[in-house]
Amino acid sequence: MSDRNKPPVIDNPWRALRQYTDARIGLGRAGISLPTSEMLEFQLAHARARDAVHFPLDVDRLLEELAALDSPLLSGVAPLRLHSQADDRATYLQRPDLGRELSSASSEKLAEPDLATDGYDLALVVVDGLSSSAVQANAVPFLSAFLQDLAQERDDWRLAPLTVVEQGRVAIGDAVGAALKARVVAVLIGERPGLSSPDSLGLYLTWNPRPGLNDADRNCVSNVRPAGLPVEQASQRLLYLLREAFRLKLSGVGLKDRTEEVVVDASSDNRNFLTH
Repeated sequence: MSDRNKPPVIDNPWRALRQYTDARIGLGRAGISLPTSEMLEFQLAHARARDAVHFPLDVDRLLEELAALDSPLLSGVAPLRLHSQADDRATYLQRPDLGRELSSASSEKLAEPDLATDGYDLALVVVDGLSSSAVQANAVPFLSAFLQDLAQERDDWRLAPLTVVEQGRVAIGDAVGAALKARVVAVLIGERPGLSSPDSLGLYLTWNPRPGLNDADRNCVSNVRPAGLPVEQASQRLLYLLREAFRLKLSGVGLKDRTEEVVVDASSDNRNFLTH
């Protein structure tokens, strides 16, 4: 075949594996460069990731959606709006330490008399983190599924009022949990966006939350989103960890997530290419 009849884009034989993964593999080439279509898709993915980091979370809308959740476990107290010590996004990105601490106003709000109790079993804390897109899209669907599963587990859970924290990091859940005297805190936070996953929600469970803990004291359920771990499966995994945390009175490296110790089948809806 002469050069004039040669196709402009040379396919890559690995491209067939794209049906099993969102990873950017088997892109092909045009000469020694990426095909234009792949370059444009890369730029679009990069723009979406940047937007996920910089677009502010629509907190008013989220609070309305949280208030509309229907569960017998909720206390009836309206969800609380809190803020870290990072005043704005630029400060948040440059000073991770401030994102781990509650502002003075938020600390005072959690100390108000109407929230004073003997404590709660569980505090659910929604944090914008590094992806407002993830929180906006997945936090309410996940909580809807989780609260339903939790109510079926036991009907005497004492749940703290739902809280939403702006400009927060994972560890800010420790401050919230300690202020509310919660035995366990579960933080729902937008994860650092990847080029194929700008909407990934992370769940972090910590037993006996208090300031000074580190990541070794937590368990994480990651990649909660429609194209990743569905909310129904994420809910069951968090419920398993919660059950084990209460049984063992700990979380983190001492608490193993054994929910994946199941038979991996090769059904048609299983996208794991290792089983095909």
